[in-house]
Amino acid sequence: MLRSAIAALLLSTASLGAQEFQTRAGSAIVIDHNTGQVLMSKNADIPLPPASMSKLMTLLMTFEALKDGRLSLDTVLPVSEHASSFGGSTMFLDPRDRVSVEDLIRGIVVMSGNDATVVLAEALSPDGTEEGFARMATERARELGMMDSVFRNASGWPAPGHVMSMRDLATLAETIITEYPEYYDYFDETEFAFDGRSSANRFNRNPLLRLGIGADGLKTGHTQEAGYGLVGSAVQGDRRVTFVVSGLETEEARAEESERIVNWAFRQFAEERLLDDPSEPVMQAEVFMGESATVPLVPEDGVTLLLPVTGREKVTGEITYDGPIRAPVTAGTRLATLTLSHPGVPPVEIPLVAGADVPQAGPWRRIQITGAEVASILIGEAMERFQ
Repeated sequence: MLRSAIAALLLSTASLGAQEFQTRAGSAIVIDHNTGQVLMSKNADIPLPPASMSKLMTLLMTFEALKDGRLSLDTVLPVSEHASSFGGSTMFLDPRDRVSVEDLIRGIVVMSGNDATVVLAEALSPDGTEEGFARMATERARELGMMDSVFRNASGWPAPGHVMSMRDLATLAETIITEYPEYYDYFDETEFAFDGRSSANRFNRNPLLRLGIGADGLKTGHTQEAGYGLVGSAVQGDRRVTFVVSGLETEEARAEESERIVNWAFRQFAEERLLDDPSEPVMQAEVFMGESATVPLVPEDGVTLLLPVTGREKVTGEITYDGPIRAPVTAGTRLATLTLSHPGVPPVEIPLVAGADVPQAGPWRRIQITGAEVASILIGEAMERFQ
């Protein structure tokens, strides 16, 4: 059966003062990169039109192709009639062009080029079409745990059923930041004028890059249906935050709201290192048919939380596990989940593992256990008769 234990933890860590951030965005999420902790969430799991923010999926799959050798930065790709037919933000490509992968990446990041995105998508597609790429992107999203994303195209061009949640966009951004640091500098470029033909569209639309607040990515988006959005990330000191906003009414509102979020995330939280010593179990879990009746539960790693900087509320923890746990138990096996709760931040789930081996009970120990169980049953039945 499912067992749980509730206890007040970390009595010295105080907090509460930071109220949940009130954003004008229709949907949003803020994640601390170091801990993976969600600092704020608003309609983050609702699938919505992502506009050009979905180009990050095309970029991720391009980076994967660079890593496994299917592409190189100096690979030159042709421009199809289909790719050159797009309006909106473009690199002004035409079918006579042959463009390097590196220029196409920069064209997507800085210029939000719909044409550049389709050129890369057709190169990566299993059947050479943008539709084939979209199907492949949807499958890849599922593999990454992005369950609220469906792609109908590569660029985010408005299409029925082309949707992503803000949480999925944050997962996508975190994957790029973590897995492909060698390409991440592209997101910090403020200007790219391809072949001198796109001077009117050469500036990065990310409003945070020039503010000196540590912002270094990633992608804006805008359509009439989606409103104004941004997948952003910023570094200050040894902390990084990644955030997504969508549904803002104007370009100015997007800039103001994004800057507010960055300042709030860095000013209102501080890191607290918790549960460092694995020799001090969080609790003892019951074991069935083991040489020991219990097994210590310890965190897989040390736990660092982002907590509001003011107030005096305590962190509490609830441990859940399916027990009693059947022997044998191997040290390091994941057995339980510790959910840490604190006013002002969403709950955080911490895996707990066995802190020691518990061998299966030998014959004599099994007789003792069985005898104890029989005695417990008989005592229970006797008590029921006298009630």
